[in-house]
Amino acid sequence: MEMPKPGPEHARLAAMVGHWSGEERIYPSPWDPTGGIATATLVSRLACEGFCVVTDYTEERGGRVTYVGHGVFGWDPKQQRYLQHWSDSMGGVPPRASTGTWEGDTLTFLDHGPQGPVRFIYHFTSPVAYELKMETSPDGVTWMPMMDARYARRAPAAAAVPRKAKPKKAAKKAKKPAKKKAKKAPRATKAKRAKKAQRASKAGRRARKAKRRR
Repeated sequence: MEMPKPGPEHARLAAMVGHWSGEERIYPSPWDPTGGIATATLVSRLACEGFCVVTDYTEERGGRVTYVGHGVFGWDPKQQRYLQHWSDSMGGVPPRASTGTWEGDTLTFLDHGPQGPVRFIYHFTSPVAYELKMETSPDGVTWMPMMDARYARRAPAAAAVPRKAKPKKAAKKAKKPAKKKAKKAPRATKAKRAKKAQRASKAGRRARKAKRRR
C-alpha cells in the first residue's frame, strides 16, 4: 500500500515555518483588562512528513514570560478547510479546531468561543515577515480588535527543525614522543688507529730485545 503524500494545500503551510519574533499590541478584553505591548517568539516546524506545522509560542512582558501557546496547523480534505488546534498556559483546550481558508496571501481561521466568534487573520507580507490580527465579535458582523502583531523571520525554515547533535569523535591518542637513540661514540680516525698500531709495534720490539739480552 502506497502511503499518502502531502498535497499543494499542505505546501502552503510552509510559509509559517521558521523562527520568528516581533512586537504585539494587545487590546483590553475580558481576558486581558489592561492590554499593552508585548514581544513574542514563535518556532514553527514541519511535522508528520509535511502534513502539518507545529508551532511553539512564547509571549513576554516586562522581561518575564506571561503566556505560552502550542498550535498544530493542518488541512482537512473532507471539509476543504485548514485546521488550527491551539492549547495554552491559560489551561484552555479547545473542544474543536478552528477552520480556515486561504485567499491570496491571507489565511483566516474562524472559531466560536464563550464570548462569541473569534477570528485569526495571518497576512504574509513577504517570505520573511507576516502580520497577525485577532478579532472578536458579539454577532459575527461587527468585529473588534484583540491583538495586532508583526513578526519577522530570525532564522531560515531549515534552522527551525531541531537537529540531533552529532556524536563527538573520540579524541585521538597522543603520539608518544619517539625515544632518542643514544649517540654512539665517534669512531677513531684512520690516523689515530695507525699511531696506536705503531706504538704497539714498537712496544713489541722492545719487549723482544729485552728478552734476548737476558
